[in-house]
Amino acid sequence: MNAIELRVPPVALSLFFAGTMWLTSVQFPVMSLVIPGRLIISVALCGIGIVFAVAGVIAFRAAKTTVNPTRPDAVSTLISSGIYSFSRNPMYVGFLFALGGWAFFLGHVHGFILLPAFVIYMNRFQISPEERALSLKFGKHFVTYTQSVPRWL
Repeated sequence: MNAIELRVPPVALSLFFAGTMWLTSVQFPVMSLVIPGRLIISVALCGIGIVFAVAGVIAFRAAKTTVNPTRPDAVSTLISSGIYSFSRNPMYVGFLFALGGWAFFLGHVHGFILLPAFVIYMNRFQISPEERALSLKFGKHFVTYTQSVPRWL
């Protein structure tokens, strides 16, 4: 396991990316974009993000399992219904939608450039280690689940 795997909570990482998006938009205003309807798009994307993230948390709470993303080994149940039948990581999808909404709100090139960086980081340092732990814990059931449900959407 890499030293930074599972170390940065995804909420904190999302806030870091949001802050970086804002900071670069302030520091480099020349790279701003004119986006018609950006407020409507921003609100819609953030709303979708909130729905995904909250649905993921509700499913975990209903199953009485941990939502702590730094301890995937503590998960007691493999959830594959509800929102988890559309995405293996609805909370992270929610964060990505919210960051996308923030990028539209800021209307800055760097905001959009940072979205793939968020996905790359999450895939490598959060989701891959989680999936290794879940595979060890749930074996064939988890492998079957990964073959039928996409990681993101």
